[in-house]
Amino acid sequence: MPFRYRLQKVLDFRIRKKEEQLLVVQKAQQAVFIAEENIRKNNEEIRETQINMRKADPMMYDIYDKYLIHLWEKAEQLEQIRAEAQRILDIEKAKLVKLEQAVKVLEKHKEKSREAYLEEEKKAELKGYSELGVQRFFRQSQERQEEEEYAEILRQLEQLEG
Repeated sequence: MPFRYRLQKVLDFRIRKKEEQLLVVQKAQQAVFIAEENIRKNNEEIRETQINMRKADPMMYDIYDKYLIHLWEKAEQLEQIRAEAQRILDIEKAKLVKLEQAVKVLEKHKEKSREAYLEEEKKAELKGYSELGVQRFFRQSQERQEEEEYAEILRQLEQLEG
């Protein structure tokens, strides 16, 4: 009878949950990447605005200042969004680690159960061989005993005849 793990459904469930959590972590990583990309674009826009401000007419400085202030405020908001996305990512990674540990525990338990099963199968097989050996030995000893009795009867017949 092949090995059948009694907690296989639980193990499959935990593996499925781990894979689902992995997808959640990937989405969270993507959100962090997008937030960082938005920050990079905003910083690039700030840098370009500062360069353009140097070349612009002095009458436009006030508008450039207001626009730069708006971009800096936007940068702060984007940094907050990135920090929140990073916090969510860290939480989701912690959940993933817990789920991976739960899967590893069951996989280790499954492996130990499998080893115990194989050991029991081996013992049962050896016991079967042992029983066969005992039966074979008993049968051989009976055959030897019968042959000795037969030989003894022949000797006695020869003595009676001779």
